Amino acid sequence: MRSRLSVFVTALVLLAAAGASAHDIPTDVTVQAFLKPDGQRLRLIVRVPLDALRDMGVPTTADGVMDLPRLDPMLADNVMLWIGQNIDLYEHNTHLPAPRLAAWQLSIPGDRSFTSYDEALAHVTGPRLPAGIRLYWPQAVVDALFEYPIQSDRSDFSIHPKLARLGIHTLTVLRFITPDGRLRAFEYPGDPGLVRLDPRWHQAALQFVKLGFFHILDGTDHLLFLFCLVIPFRRFRSLVPIVTAFTVAHSITLIASAYNLAPDGLWFPPLIETLIAMSIVYMALENIAAGVTVQRRWIITFGFGLVHGFGFSFALRQTLQFAGSHLLTSLLSFNIGVELGQLLVLALMIPALDLLFRFVVAERMGTIIVSALVAHTAWHWMLDRWDRLTQYRWPVLDALALVTAMRWLMAGVAIAAVLWVVATLLARRGARRASGQQAPQEV
Repeated sequence: MRSRLSVFVTALVLLAAAGASAHDIPTDVTVQAFLKPDGQRLRLIVRVPLDALRDMGVPTTADGVMDLPRLDPMLADNVMLWIGQNIDLYEHNTHLPAPRLAAWQLSIPGDRSFTSYDEALAHVTGPRLPAGIRLYWPQAVVDALFEYPIQSDRSDFSIHPKLARLGIHTLTVLRFITPDGRLRAFEYPGDPGLVRLDPRWHQAALQFVKLGFFHILDGTDHLLFLFCLVIPFRRFRSLVPIVTAFTVAHSITLIASAYNLAPDGLWFPPLIETLIAMSIVYMALENIAAGVTVQRRWIITFGFGLVHGFGFSFALRQTLQFAGSHLLTSLLSFNIGVELGQLLVLALMIPALDLLFRFVVAERMGTIIVSALVAHTAWHWMLDRWDRLTQYRWPVLDALALVTAMRWLMAGVAIAAVLWVVATLLARRGARRASGQQAPQEV
């Protein structure tokens, strides 16, 4: 009797679910969106794959085709649940009220109406798909038009799209159209937090200071390079020219890369990562060899700082889109954040090394041991990154590549000349100080 009862209950459940298809969380979801202020309203047009609206039983016919007349009434509620309620919009710093779902539309695969705002608006407000069309739910996409009441289309707007739960990997492509027709594109994975669509300079600066500060704290290779700089010179006065040289150098290449002056080949990022590991190995071996002077160290640090600047630029590729029209301000702010992070690291490293060399191990022996450990770690990084680098095809030496190489060669010669002048002036200044200190002793 129990087995018969269980079979009967199972059959009832299957019969109740007949005609509707359920689905799991999709792996990759791409959301396309247009946002445009228009008078006293803010229009948001969104395109989402239908299978991202989970927990919605999609009514189908006997052969698995979607039953559009039965689907349409339930589609509006699910669009508001999964999309409208998961997008927060702000005018200045005021949270806008819940939107009105002005229109929605099912689209067939390959529909190209989202190539521009006007085409997307005409499509979503146009006629529905014919009821007899054969469309399967994994293929369909949903287009929706949301309208928000605003005070003025000249206000500053921000958006917080909380659409990450639509899929395991969610990518949102947002295009913001200003009232004067300028287009600003954003592309971000998951939940990016609050995105200011047209930030003021101080808002962009604050955001990039935070990015720079936490980037240097999260970058293990940059921290090890800084650690190698600190080991022989554990006084802030001695570290000032070294850290300054590193700051100026990575600022040069970071800004150059942001303005598209760096190579854009696929081989370039793994090359830079390999060179960063090599810089750590070199600094650690130099510490072991001893005889390091402040003048020699800051010059070498400047050269390696140029390489690390390209490494910083790779971390900024996805975030520079949030700088708005304040690109240079954001880059300089990022550098300020990096320097603040470096100062925090130095404030922790210097006392820790002093305690280590005072109470645990002698200074010379401790320098060798610590530098050897760093060199061993960086050596393995270098080998792994070199293996990845060899998998890429090197650029062909055509005319364009030669011109680019000549530009960077000329820039390198100019930088080397500046370094030589600065080093000469500092050496003369040091000689004058030494002669000035010796003269009173002879009298």
